[in-house]
Amino acid sequence: MQTTLQTSVRFTGIALHSGQEVTLDVRPAPAHHGIVFERADLSGPVAARCVTVGAEAVIEANLCTRIGNPQGVTVSTIEHLMAALAGCGIHNALIVLDGPEVPILDGSSRPFVAAFVEAGMKTQNAPLLALRVLRPIEVRINDAWARLEPAEHLSIAFEIDFPDSAIGRQQLELTLCNGTFVRELSDCRTFCRQSDVDFMRANGLALGGTYENAVVVQGDAVLSPGGLRRANEPVRHKMLDAMGDLALAGAPILGRYVGHRAGHTLTGRLVRALLADPLAFEWVSVDSDQAHSMPGAGVCAADLAVTA
Repeated sequence: MQTTLQTSVRFTGIALHSGQEVTLDVRPAPAHHGIVFERADLSGPVAARCVTVGAEAVIEANLCTRIGNPQGVTVSTIEHLMAALAGCGIHNALIVLDGPEVPILDGSSRPFVAAFVEAGMKTQNAPLLALRVLRPIEVRINDAWARLEPAEHLSIAFEIDFPDSAIGRQQLELTLCNGTFVRELSDCRTFCRQSDVDFMRANGLALGGTYENAVVVQGDAVLSPGGLRRANEPVRHKMLDAMGDLALAGAPILGRYVGHRAGHTLTGRLVRALLADPLAFEWVSVDSDQAHSMPGAGVCAADLAVTA
């Protein structure tokens, strides 16, 4: 069955790229509503300042996930929030924010997840539809690639390879069932190299970035206070990003995602490629047995305690 929040939750924080303070409300929504962002800082009809999450709304951006509507309204850096919604199994929500970018908070999905778990989820009297992958779909950009393969449940496999020895080569695969996202990925922060920070700042980006809301590395050193939360936090964060970007399909995906040096652009293209091929997927109604192994099934405060 579809779900939404029991009550609204509010977040206030700094936007990663603009450096502006943003307030964001995630509100309960009726069945079949989907995930919709509303820009409260804009004037005009409500419908014109809303963006519904779906593959057709994706705008390619290298450093974040961005969506927009035909009226030119955009919302950026939605990936950590979308991962939290998908990882908690929340299918319907209205997200009202007073700026063009979601606040970065601590650089992970954990603050969103913690608030959702505290608010509680409500089951709705409407069947949940999922996208089942029927045959492999792959997209490539140079030596980076991402692929979706048939599988009974959502799983994510990822490999990264960076010259900085503080990151190096990392790989991991997880099946995202029964709170695995919350326990294993939700606390893992965005990361970058100090040289990337210098480049972005020089180009007017990452103005809200700090050593507290991102893991910054240089060579073999982790510059952020306290170091890494997990030994392989970088690859886990890439998996978190992939979880959020796969949610751009507008419905849960039953399939295996494999990413090699992939990012937001590749995963967005992969979702669009899947939906553009009617032989590559089918819509299925999630039955009671399948529901017990969906990403948000049974998520509770005890899952968060694992990441503390």
